[in-house]
Amino acid sequence: MPLATTRRTGLVDQVIEQMRQAIVSGGWPVDERIPPEPELVAALGVGRNTIREAVRALSHAGLLDVRQGNGTFVRATSEISGALRRLYGTQLREVVQVRRILEVEGARLAATQRTDAEATELATLLDSRDAAMSDRRWEDATESDTQFHLAVVRCSHNSLLSELHLGLTDVIRASVATALESNLDIEYVHHAALVAAIKDSDPDLAVLESNEILDDMLHRVQLDPDDAETSAGAGR
Repeated sequence: MPLATTRRTGLVDQVIEQMRQAIVSGGWPVDERIPPEPELVAALGVGRNTIREAVRALSHAGLLDVRQGNGTFVRATSEISGALRRLYGTQLREVVQVRRILEVEGARLAATQRTDAEATELATLLDSRDAAMSDRRWEDATESDTQFHLAVVRCSHNSLLSELHLGLTDVIRASVATALESNLDIEYVHHAALVAAIKDSDPDLAVLESNEILDDMLHRVQLDPDDAETSAGAGR
């Protein structure tokens, strides 16, 4: 996204916000290097010290990763996911446990709150996911699987639940990518029954299917599903 010359008051805060928007919007993608300091100075019309302060602030927030000698890279698209990536990296156990808490409840609510348009969107996203899995296009499969699960929770129409889950986007994406890179047969974890339960407005079945999806992932990475037992599982 284009960067605009800032006003001469509150320069650091303005630069932080513009850079943050470039990250959140995807203009600066995760794991990619941001423009070098001279380019940022010219684009924003501020001094090097202002840029450095903004980079330090965003690095402390977990959005940027300063790699000496290589430049500065985007770590995450939100403070929540940045903190989680810093703490847990792509370790699947912690990620799946948290996903289970949020996604099972999201599926239950989605079954009663979704609109017809959202049910159609879920089916479309599932088709894209399954096609990518079938063709072994792992990068596309990772992204489509991530977007599918985000959409399920969005269908809950619970803004706080959706916001918390959205904050995990980068960690969810990383967990899926890790599973695929480990040559797990994740393509056989079917999600059609979950979509059907949500479409049929069956919250109990939606909970069951969502639990089974995450249990299956735990099993495939040789984790004990009982270790990830949460209050969400009580709704089975």
